[in-house]
Amino acid sequence: MPEVQHFTLPDSRTLAYHIYGAPNGFPLIWFHGTPAGAAPPPLLEKAAKEKGIKIIATSRPGFGDSTRHHGRKVIDVVADIQALNEHLGIKECLVAGWSGGGPHTLACAARLPGALAALTIAGVGPADAPDLDFLNGQGEDNIEEFKAAEKGEDALREFCMAQRAEVLKGSVADAVEALKGLLSSVDQKACIESEQLGEYLVSILREGMGFGVDGWIDDDLEFTRPWGFDLSEVRVPVLLYQGSDDIMVPYAHGVWLADHLPKEHLQKHLIEGEGHVSLVAKGDELLVELIKASGVSL
Repeated sequence: MPEVQHFTLPDSRTLAYHIYGAPNGFPLIWFHGTPAGAAPPPLLEKAAKEKGIKIIATSRPGFGDSTRHHGRKVIDVVADIQALNEHLGIKECLVAGWSGGGPHTLACAARLPGALAALTIAGVGPADAPDLDFLNGQGEDNIEEFKAAEKGEDALREFCMAQRAEVLKGSVADAVEALKGLLSSVDQKACIESEQLGEYLVSILREGMGFGVDGWIDDDLEFTRPWGFDLSEVRVPVLLYQGSDDIMVPYAHGVWLADHLPKEHLQKHLIEGEGHVSLVAKGDELLVELIKASGVSL
């Protein structure tokens, strides 16, 4: 992993980030999943190096070296990224995220100055939407997790600490076994057939939980609250990928987002037979489409 870099935000919090891909390439802001570390998927990073894209992978508040922002909302990510972009001299960028990073990607698609196009992969839908059954189709561990979140931070912390202990102990195979309740057969097969993908999944979970569970808790709590913006505000191309065999973020979440994002800006890929992890193996395909949608000439 590249060396971690630190930026002091206007409110004195620290935002940690890493640089991947082409060091002098066109910037892409990457939003990690929940509860995961900042590193982008290996095949996306490989494609970025080949195509001249610099991936700036931030750790959300409470993850890694990033200072916790207690009570944060999804929309708060925009101010953090805007400040970081100004610090780095970035005037235009792409944005992309996976799973729990999906809502943050859409927030930036709606309000981040200079965002040209967005890619959301198996992104979480809003828990407060009256026409989305948020828990339907989720694995049992996720159902238990969000029921704990409904009870408040203390109950959620107890759940997260127990799960953390399971993921951090033993081998990669042990960790994948512990995650089976959240991995569909498609995702289990993807992790078995690609040692790199399985190791990546476990490594980002261990990285995400290595410093504790504050970031995980705050992600879950912000997912249960209003996001702080409306999808109708999106005015840039959005590429939406969702698999039918996903039990971490169910297919219905992708369908809901596709139904509520502005149609004139949406390129949807609701794919039969794909899962949660298997989608990120499409690194080159995803990046090519995002670059094309943005109109950037590399």
